[in-house]
Amino acid sequence: MTNFPWLTVIGLIPLIGAAVVAALPAGVADRAKHIALGTSVLTLVLGIAAALQFTSGSKQQFQLSEQHQWIPQFGVSYSVGVDGIALVMILMAVVLAPVCILAAWQDVPEGGKREKNYFALMLVLETFMVGVFAATDVFLFYVFFEAMLIPVYFLIGSYGGPRRQYAAVKFLLFSLAGGLVMLVGVIALYHYGPGGSEGFLVSKLTGLSIGVVPERLMFVAFFFAFAVKAPMWPVHTWLPDAATEARPATAVLLVGVLDKVGTFGMIRFCLQLFPEASKWATPVVLVLAVISVLYGALLAIGQTDVMRLIAYTSVSHFGFIVLGIFALTSTGGSGATLYMLNHGFSTAALFLIAAMLIARRGSKRIPDFGGWQRITPGLAGVFLVAGLSGLALPGLSSFVSEFLVLVGTFQRYKVAAVIATAGIVLAALYILLMYKRMMTGPEPDLSTSRERVLDITLREKVVVAPLIAAFLVLGFYPKPVLDVLNPAVARTLQYVGVTDPAPTVPTTADGSAK
Repeated sequence: MTNFPWLTVIGLIPLIGAAVVAALPAGVADRAKHIALGTSVLTLVLGIAAALQFTSGSKQQFQLSEQHQWIPQFGVSYSVGVDGIALVMILMAVVLAPVCILAAWQDVPEGGKREKNYFALMLVLETFMVGVFAATDVFLFYVFFEAMLIPVYFLIGSYGGPRRQYAAVKFLLFSLAGGLVMLVGVIALYHYGPGGSEGFLVSKLTGLSIGVVPERLMFVAFFFAFAVKAPMWPVHTWLPDAATEARPATAVLLVGVLDKVGTFGMIRFCLQLFPEASKWATPVVLVLAVISVLYGALLAIGQTDVMRLIAYTSVSHFGFIVLGIFALTSTGGSGATLYMLNHGFSTAALFLIAAMLIARRGSKRIPDFGGWQRITPGLAGVFLVAGLSGLALPGLSSFVSEFLVLVGTFQRYKVAAVIATAGIVLAALYILLMYKRMMTGPEPDLSTSRERVLDITLREKVVVAPLIAAFLVLGFYPKPVLDVLNPAVARTLQYVGVTDPAPTVPTTADGSAK
């Protein structure tokens, strides 16, 4: 089935599901979440089937490719395809979508049209997530990049917390600012590119001789948009507000998947299309990445809102990812791309389990908890596992990726790697202190509560189980995923024109260490 339009079908299924959900008659509106869940599971099955068609050893950059003329007068094509990195990101998106829909089962208790729109927006967002990672035409990527803002804006602004309007507008303004700057770069890229009916194809734009100044300016335009999306310091301030005010399932899709578009774009466009400018900007980017690592971790330690704390941990983690990308080594690149996957699962678990605890306590404030492992030992256990994954405990998924990032960075930029290593210590502080304050201590007095507090329910176990399984599998055996990612990372480094630094350990004539 090599000619089957896998990526188009995977993208269309959620969109069709969204239309069905939105069009449900009032009498059966309560079936909206069931249809949304079924649609997302079907998309996941198709995503797995598409992944089985992918050949990790192929010499082609993109597989499962489709290309059709869209706006030939402006060189725009509907062109989609995946390399190893894009495939892994799409699989992460289609795995997290049903998890989030199931987690959001009771998010809209009033039901009716409001509930229909909520789940329809989540399915529309899934379509855009697949499209943005699959696009191999720069203009098509930009369309999906901007279109993602629409469902997220309404998911936050219409269904979020007390300050939802402020958070939604702030998210929209930051994202639009980055997108408009990127649009200037997209137009300039077409001007300096080959033109014609395929003037926006990534394959046609790779390896162009643009000129030093135009290339650097275009790099800055693209990088700024991706830094906002990632988010990196100092353009990160929209994230804590958006993640705190959004519903937990929305926060997972926002931080766990959508923010990866920023780091994915750095690899796909900044490094591949502007290789010389990427090397020119690397020192500054590394400084920003190290600041993000430390700044995000330090602010996380000081938070009293558990959701805001988790949001700041992501600022720190994205600093590690960008550090690995711009280390320009195969080890760092492999670690960064694997980190993108692992962060999606670990952050999803933290947000969703924290939301389960908040629903029982009625508060997001960490000081309002204490001793809750005595009341909800099951939730406390999975919360601890999720936290340990977030701090990169050996044996859990984040450890492998974080270790590869630091080793790969140390190969070329020792000072940056040593300073960033402090982020590991700070991660242990903010995770363990959070757990200590929320879960340990004497049993709290809940005598005034109207209902008995339940431990983890069956639905919540189904939500958490695939995430915990991902921690363990990717922690102990990441090889299958790395086998898919490594060829794409190696190809990107070839485009940049860099090779791994030579080993500094003296060797004997037969190649062994002295």
